[in-house]
Amino acid sequence: MAQTLRVVGDTLPGADMNAPLLEVEDLQVEFAVRGSRIPAVRGATFAVEQGQTLAIVGESGSGKSVTSQAVMGILDSPPGHITGGEVRLHGVDLLQQDAETRRTVRANHIGMVFQDALSALNPLWSVGFQIGELFRMHRGTSRKDAKLKAIELLDLVGIPDAKNRVGQYPHQFSGGMRQRVMIAMALALDPEVLIADEPTTALDVTVQAQIMRLLRQIQEDRDMGLILITHDLGVVADVADEVAVMYAGRIMEQAGIHQIFERPANPYTKALLKAIPRVDTLGQELEVISGLPPNPGALPGGCSFHPRCWAAEDKCSIEDPPYETVATGHRSRCHFAEEVYRDER
Repeated sequence: MAQTLRVVGDTLPGADMNAPLLEVEDLQVEFAVRGSRIPAVRGATFAVEQGQTLAIVGESGSGKSVTSQAVMGILDSPPGHITGGEVRLHGVDLLQQDAETRRTVRANHIGMVFQDALSALNPLWSVGFQIGELFRMHRGTSRKDAKLKAIELLDLVGIPDAKNRVGQYPHQFSGGMRQRVMIAMALALDPEVLIADEPTTALDVTVQAQIMRLLRQIQEDRDMGLILITHDLGVVADVADEVAVMYAGRIMEQAGIHQIFERPANPYTKALLKAIPRVDTLGQELEVISGLPPNPGALPGGCSFHPRCWAAEDKCSIEDPPYETVATGHRSRCHFAEEVYRDER
């Protein structure tokens, strides 16, 4: 029998507080398209503890955002369908809960920062109204008190003159300031887990750094679990504790941030690292990963990365690679993970 979770306010009755904060196990997501079932996430497994930051990294189309939407319970269905796996918050499988319970869990326990703040914010309402609405709906707060809380949150995320800007509309804010407003909304009800989906997309480098510092500071101050979705390993280098590298819907490698940068054990991870601009390679051409990510509806046989892989051999196009442990806390999905890890290929 499925475990039933009843959420009341900030509490999570029935949860095992000794269990990991958030666990995703063998998550599988498909999209129904013209009578076909297209795999988008294929057996993703990871966990996030209190105070830990996990970065999920990969090219566009790798399944990162779909994974976060499935965890949040906001996957458009149809066409998206979760076909397997578990998403456990304090040991309770959220996928077994009804829609109303999941909505309440999202409000009180898991917050999300979307990558396109201008689209995510309602242009017809002031930012203060949109933040305050969360308190009015989920806490029964009066309009006056909700506005005061909105001002506090805008001030927290570094919006100058928050008292006067609380009544302004999304189009009156710059891209970086809109992203700060989105962070304020995600933090409104003090979630235990914050998911930030490409939080620095379309922002210039200086603003990117400001947003990442802000997320790190808030995560440390509130001791939250933080999941960062990004295509850029360089963005999370100073923020993440753990990294999961995704490709074609699968996690190809997972390890601590220092292990990933110092001794990657997957050719795809190595290729991503080589594509990061570095100060010691000024004036040199950046390396690129040849080819394009595969069509999810027509995945190649064997390892999905083999058509673009510099280390591929014949069996890579035939046999599905195992997900092996190459060192403590370090796993890689590659036939030659041990050799790549030892840098012999």
